[in-house]
Amino acid sequence: KSRTLDINELAKHVMEDADPTFAERVAPGDFVVAGSNFGCGSSRETAPLVIKAAGVSAVLAKGFARIFFRNAFNIGLPIFECPELFENVREGDEIEVDTETGRIRTGKGEFAANPIPPFMRELIDAGGLVEWTRKKMAAGRK
Repeated sequence: KSRTLDINELAKHVMEDADPTFAERVAPGDFVVAGSNFGCGSSRETAPLVIKAAGVSAVLAKGFARIFFRNAFNIGLPIFECPELFENVREGDEIEVDTETGRIRTGKGEFAANPIPPFMRELIDAGGLVEWTRKKMAAGRK
């Protein structure tokens, strides 16, 4: 068995335990809609990083494992907690997310997710904690 840390190579296998065809079907801008405790068992930043590298623009779930929650923001992957969404969306449904208010719209209505606080949105916009820190440090040197 070979091992790799190449994110693009790992992205070819994203979510394959849950759906072996996911990596070949996911398209840039897609959302992952999930149940409770999403990301449980993934203690490294690699899990959300690979999801992001596969083109997923955000994960919308009933709830997140705490470490995945933190790691997602650290690498700049937006995540939204919305317990009602899971039962009201099917694969292929159109979804629109307002990242400032947390409003999620689908063909079945509008749902309220926890909005991302402004500081956390800064992390996402910067591409994650490391990039945010680099930009702040560079701005401080000017």
